[in-house]
Amino acid sequence: MTSVRVNELISVAGQPDAADFADFAARGFAGVINDRPDGEEPGQPGNAAEKAAAAAAGLSYSFVPVKGAEITEADIRAFQAAMAEAKGPVLAHCKSGTRALTLYALGEVLDGRMKSSDVAAFGQSHGFDLAGAQRFLEKRAGQAPDVKAFFHPATWSVQYVVTDPATRRCAIIDPVLDFDETSGATGTASADAILAYIAAEHLALEWILDTHPHADHFSAAHYLKGRTGAPTAIGEHVTEVQALWKEIYNFPTLATDGSQWDRLFADGETFKIGAMEARVMFSPGHTLASITYVVGDAAFVHDTVFTPDSGTARTDFPGGSAAALWRSIQAILSLPEETRLFSGHDYQPNGRHPRWESTVAAQKRDNPHLAGKDEAAYVALRQARDRTLAKPKLMLHALQVNIRGGRLPEPEENGRRYLKIPLDGL
Repeated sequence: MTSVRVNELISVAGQPDAADFADFAARGFAGVINDRPDGEEPGQPGNAAEKAAAAAAGLSYSFVPVKGAEITEADIRAFQAAMAEAKGPVLAHCKSGTRALTLYALGEVLDGRMKSSDVAAFGQSHGFDLAGAQRFLEKRAGQAPDVKAFFHPATWSVQYVVTDPATRRCAIIDPVLDFDETSGATGTASADAILAYIAAEHLALEWILDTHPHADHFSAAHYLKGRTGAPTAIGEHVTEVQALWKEIYNFPTLATDGSQWDRLFADGETFKIGAMEARVMFSPGHTLASITYVVGDAAFVHDTVFTPDSGTARTDFPGGSAAALWRSIQAILSLPEETRLFSGHDYQPNGRHPRWESTVAAQKRDNPHLAGKDEAAYVALRQARDRTLAKPKLMLHALQVNIRGGRLPEPEENGRRYLKIPLDGL
């Protein structure tokens, strides 16, 4: 098939057939990047067939599916990572090649190797209209706040630094303390990477924020407060979660007044990150205490909705409610349609790259748990799906730490810390 050579590292093309992959290898390509979502049109080979064809031809293969109007920085960085992993020239394709070249050009701009003003001419020189790339860059230039995501592969969690570009003041949202359940080892590499980013960008940290007590990873809030002195915060209904799990763990001395955090936010309460106003929305359903932080055109929606191809969050934990989650999601979807929604997890359906950003409009249109559903249909769908899910493997490990604001158990007389696992308690 015909491809367009961009440089010695990358060529772009329209949709290939599976039979073309052997020819790609013969032409000296080391890998293929598929930027096309499955099911765009009848007869499309799709991710599984392309992956098999690449393996048969001895090519590396990456699935980075995007829609042109919904490209995010996560997609751009995943495309760059796929190029690096190929260790040689790549053939990147979508339906026509435009999205593939768009991802490449945007990466060059973000990394300073190309000017925004040169994108249109760059596209034209290769026979493509990159107006979509220009729209992405124009929109990005006008966005506030700045959002930097840190994906934690071990738990599929996403941590955020949200920054006021005018004052360079920031907040950390949902940081992760590393934990290996097989050895019992804890670590701070993930949290330290956030601190390194803040230092490199010369930011001033004002808040360490949790959206809820997490059931699948340890919170690094307490560690980060110790390193920085910044105040910690969570929603005020955390006291209900503390009371519930105090009984499950039999922790008679656990304070259930939320005093483990510096501030407990009420529904509708506001606070500042630099000069930007942040607003709190109470968003129960996944847990009793979940909240959403709305900062400018960005909403940090934790475990309510994921990216549209991943649906919505489970509601089968103690205190969870599918009906409550439906109402919480409807409140989120009442925000302006261009609002950026940043999710707390991504489970990479069909093996695609990690994604965490969507919009209200995309959720309404494309999320199969929500589009065309009413509350009764959603509750039935959510409860049926929840019955098929295993409990998170770190749930009993993590909650005893997270209802203490990320504090590990105190050392015992031998100097070691121990977790407490209730047997047959759930």
